[in-house]
Amino acid sequence: MRRLSLVLVLFTLTGCDALRDAFSARPESVARANEQTLSVERLAQLAGGGKQVPLEPLALGRLAHVWVDYALFAQALAAGRDLHDSATMAAAMWPLVSQLKWEHFHDRLMLPRAGLTPAQVDSAYGRGEARMFQHILFQVPPSAAPTVDAQKRRAAEQLLAQAKAAGARFGDLASRYSEDGGSKVHGGALGVSERGQFVPAFEDAAWQLAPGGVSGVVKSPFGYHIIRRPPLAEVRDSFRSNLEERLMVRMDSLYLDSLTVKRRIEPVGRAPTLVRAGAQDLDDARTSGRVLVRFRGGAFHMSDLVRWLAALDPSVAQALPTASDEQINQFLKVVVQRQLLLQEADSAGVTLTAEDWRLLRTQHDSALTILGTVLNVTPQMLRDSAQTPEAREHFAMARVQDYFERVVSGRARFFPIPPFLGETLRAKNRWSVDQAGVNLALQRAKTLRSAADSLSSGGVPRMTPAPGPAPVDTTPRRRLE
Repeated sequence: MRRLSLVLVLFTLTGCDALRDAFSARPESVARANEQTLSVERLAQLAGGGKQVPLEPLALGRLAHVWVDYALFAQALAAGRDLHDSATMAAAMWPLVSQLKWEHFHDRLMLPRAGLTPAQVDSAYGRGEARMFQHILFQVPPSAAPTVDAQKRRAAEQLLAQAKAAGARFGDLASRYSEDGGSKVHGGALGVSERGQFVPAFEDAAWQLAPGGVSGVVKSPFGYHIIRRPPLAEVRDSFRSNLEERLMVRMDSLYLDSLTVKRRIEPVGRAPTLVRAGAQDLDDARTSGRVLVRFRGGAFHMSDLVRWLAALDPSVAQALPTASDEQINQFLKVVVQRQLLLQEADSAGVTLTAEDWRLLRTQHDSALTILGTVLNVTPQMLRDSAQTPEAREHFAMARVQDYFERVVSGRARFFPIPPFLGETLRAKNRWSVDQAGVNLALQRAKTLRSAADSLSSGGVPRMTPAPGPAPVDTTPRRRLE
């Protein structure tokens, strides 16, 4: 027992860093893609040799992951792998595949329920709970001078008599005179609305109108309006389609709410904190098994979230670090709902159509063509340039290294491997990113950049001058002839 205490004291005195160094070798590589490696020194030289890369662990870690994706893509080409096959294409195009499946599943669920009969359309219009309006707007900016306001009012008043007499031709007047760019192209039509959708001044006037009625000149914060409520005979088709669309939205909402209740979707207590941390280092989070949401029959992990974020607009991931707990929890519930919906679509036997596959093929082939052009390496080029698999891989990796170096130095535009193609390649190969190697490369890059900065300033260390005048008069003097 006494010996154990002595050893513990020794470890404490020598420090954790010394102990770690004593039992671990310094890594020589930052990343590995099968047999190819990105060395600590090479990444340090690239990052430290210019000003393009922020010298921080996250930036260098991302560079290492980018190199892995490019290396695996080049190796697949060199090995003659068919990246155009259906399985690879479906995996690489997962966001679009998922969207298409959901649309087919949605149609199967909703369309039989959402179609309205002529009698139902007549009844809905007659009840007046949902109405359609047209308007002509003479826009007045909030900062407009009184003279501008008066001019717009006069223009509306001059058109009013013509608008009241126009009947079904009101849309022609709106297309010609209205300054509401969103509605004028549709004859001033504002779609189906319910109480509470418009500003009070507009709504109070509009909801007093009988079918076919036209308002007087109405002032709102947007300017001066002339409002009309078209009769059903004029707008039957658009009124019906608008009602069906709104009905489907409500049915979607009810379906998702019932799914949340049925599957008991509930984020865990630390989910917002975990999401904020993961969103700031997605490369590390992509292999995390931390549970974010539990539901009946399963759980949603950090790695699942990273996969979804790759399919969404980048602004979503950028907004997560500053989002509130409530916003993050609601976002997680929505994402889990979508994931469960896709599972239900698969269980229901939803498949892609021939047209869907043609769309997928076009987009996938286009991405592969662009990548080959950017890296300056294609299957045909590899066949023509080298005879053996080893030589072809060497050729392909040389092109990867050239492009990677030009991107890091700012001499080439960055074109990333599509995230789901990268994920597909990683699943079928051996790869790694060593954080210890990243940290070593960072230290070395800082040293190299510091040395480069010193040379760019003249190569001589700056010295602080001594106080007072110079000890020798060094003022230049003109030579006397």
